[in-house]
Amino acid sequence: MENKCQCNKGKELYPHLFSPLRLGNIRMKNRIICAPTSPSMIDLNGHFTPEMIAYLEEKAKGGAGVVTYGEAIVHSVTGKSHNKQLQLDAFGVRQGMTEAARAVHNAGAYANIQLSHGGMYGGLASVGGDVETCSVAYGPSDMTMPAGEVKEMPRELIYEIIESYGKAAKLCKETGFDMVQVHAAHGWLFSQFLSPVWNRRTDEFGGSLENRARFFTMAVDAVRKAVGPLFPIEARISGDDFTANGLGLADCIRVAEMIDDKVDLINVSCGNHEDPDVFCRTHPSAFYPRGVNVYLAAEIKKHVKTPVACVGSLNDPAQMEEILASGQADAVEIGRASLADPYLPAKALAGCADDITPCLRCYECFGATGELEMVKCAVNPTMGEQLAAKLPKEKPERVKRVLVAGGGPAGMEAAITAAGRGHAVTIVEKSGRLGGNLHPAGAAYFKEDIRKLICVLEKRVERAGVKVILNTEVTPDYVKGFAPDVLFVAIGANELRPPIKGIESEHVVMAIDAELHPEKLGQKVAVMGGGLVGAEGAVGFCHEGKECTVIEMKPVIAEEVNSFYRGGLMPEVEKSAKCFVNTKVKEIVPEGVLCERDGEEFTVEADTVVCALGFRSPYEKVDELADLAEESYIIGDCKKVGKIYDAMNTAYYSALRV
Repeated sequence: MENKCQCNKGKELYPHLFSPLRLGNIRMKNRIICAPTSPSMIDLNGHFTPEMIAYLEEKAKGGAGVVTYGEAIVHSVTGKSHNKQLQLDAFGVRQGMTEAARAVHNAGAYANIQLSHGGMYGGLASVGGDVETCSVAYGPSDMTMPAGEVKEMPRELIYEIIESYGKAAKLCKETGFDMVQVHAAHGWLFSQFLSPVWNRRTDEFGGSLENRARFFTMAVDAVRKAVGPLFPIEARISGDDFTANGLGLADCIRVAEMIDDKVDLINVSCGNHEDPDVFCRTHPSAFYPRGVNVYLAAEIKKHVKTPVACVGSLNDPAQMEEILASGQADAVEIGRASLADPYLPAKALAGCADDITPCLRCYECFGATGELEMVKCAVNPTMGEQLAAKLPKEKPERVKRVLVAGGGPAGMEAAITAAGRGHAVTIVEKSGRLGGNLHPAGAAYFKEDIRKLICVLEKRVERAGVKVILNTEVTPDYVKGFAPDVLFVAIGANELRPPIKGIESEHVVMAIDAELHPEKLGQKVAVMGGGLVGAEGAVGFCHEGKECTVIEMKPVIAEEVNSFYRGGLMPEVEKSAKCFVNTKVKEIVPEGVLCERDGEEFTVEADTVVCALGFRSPYEKVDELADLAEESYIIGDCKKVGKIYDAMNTAYYSALRV
């Protein structure tokens, strides 16, 4: 990046994005804020871990003006909504908080922290947590939720929690944080009280919108009293709940007006964490355009004097510049984009936007937070590994001739990393272009991010000085003739073509061919296989005007997909295709597919049958090649069929060993 990019060229390209912003006693160097995130790298005492601190530190190194830690709990006995969460009232929490703030400062950014309370989800199993919930679920009113009973929060407890917001804010200031954010969106405590659906109280905290907002505004007042007049306070509010009979934009404008003279920045988000469909709007899935929620901030900005920040899957500096230049917002907040590439701000400033790793909006990060109690990213091998990445890497003893067999994501990542370590690297790819299965994976209308990833990796291969040979298959004889010091076997996987009667018929098309060449498909398409490839394929084919049916043996479609991505995918699948689950394919017939379900046979009519029944690693060929080099590494799908994360991760860490 240093050699290819002009220093600070981004100030010419994005003058608004890289102009300073004054918030109280801080002066942001640019308009980019790393949005609040809270991966589960918290210990069982509710303290920061070194891994969590390193994660925040890298975002600051990446050039953002402000780095925000998300969902720090102010009142643990009632509000801890996640299994592992920073608890601002925990004994001994100060040390980690001080270390975190110092790390962010030393890396060049301001440290912000989000003050939160789960409300009823402090005592109910939820997206955030399902173990060791609080003893009672306190919400605005008595009600029965799918996860259990909710008790109306007593007035005494409301005032106790208001006090806890002040105490927490004071703690944050004392431990070195430069800002605090009061969270009143996404279905947590203040969002619950603001909602006319959930809040049916008859006291001063219920009824009119002013009353329903009282808890929130009193907490903001308590925070202001605790931190003083110049310390910046940010408020995160919704622009729309996207819930039937909930808060709409007009209501949210009124809420913004109520805090206009109380806070220094209003961050406008939307939605509700607990509704899978709406979750994928709060954190927009690939089925939404980038910046889909910006209009909410733009409208609220018209009604307040306070600077307004927008959020919602932004990762293109040019789009961010346009948002600011057109007056839709005063600052942009980036969440998942800062995981895919923490150095997005620095690259934009250097005029290297074409080297920004795009977020795929695959929710690999959210999935890891819940399943693994840490964070990872499909396209960033060091995400969640920042502490280890800080350790110096041993330099190679000598330059080695490296042959990479296969130019898919694993092959490209290995080549880029090995070349970055000083080795002489050649990629040999049997097709006419680099990218491998990213091309069919990125073919559908909603997969622009994968197409961008191909371009980014291709440019990195070129900049790294990697020699690329296309239209050439790496055979044993080729390896012997090349005589590499190091061989990376990255030849991908083969599509499964089970011995189903009729599978050789002319109207059967393999999934990769179908995705790359939808013009080969007839009007009625039957997709055999309801995994991720089949499900996404059906959505894409429907978009091309086809009538689709998905046939799956398992009881659910896309069972292997993390719940967050699946929450956005399944509504699209259900709109795009008729789905038969628990259904076995018996034979492919001229009329379509003969199936069996519950002992009964029936035919799914189809002009074209798409085979999306999975992939298999070509182990015999892999073994044949790997034995020909003294130092060899097997990476990507030919090691084990997996996701983009697996390909990029195994490639990166294997290449670091060369």
